[in-house]
Amino acid sequence: MSRKSCRRILRLISAVPGLYALVAFACARRVRIDGRSMSPALLPGERVLFDRLAFARHRPRTGDVVLVQHPDRPGQRLVKRITALPGDAARGRTLERCEYWVEGDNTVASTDSRAFGPVSRRHLLARAWLVYWPQDNWRRP
Repeated sequence: MSRKSCRRILRLISAVPGLYALVAFACARRVRIDGRSMSPALLPGERVLFDRLAFARHRPRTGDVVLVQHPDRPGQRLVKRITALPGDAARGRTLERCEYWVEGDNTVASTDSRAFGPVSRRHLLARAWLVYWPQDNWRRP
């Protein structure tokens, strides 16, 4: 299925109240936070629901907490925040088309774009949607 077709289907789903949330929940990726790179926003042991359909509906934005595929280690996934978009300056360079700069909130304990450089759009896998564990601390990241 082409990206254009996928976007059309998502627009149709989005037009029906509550349907997008149901489909996004069914397709969501559940991630357990292991490290401290995103503290204090996300702490070790918390579990986060990531919306895998989010970037088909809206472009990535500065401030989004995202699930990222490590550019040099395909099997490794990281949770980071987008800090710069294509065309923005990041660490003395201007990001090219489809390049994003991602960083952890805890700069001392984070492996991010400062170590491996910008990530391409295809490395952005999902946008954080909901912290669902622990039960008494549900929130949007």
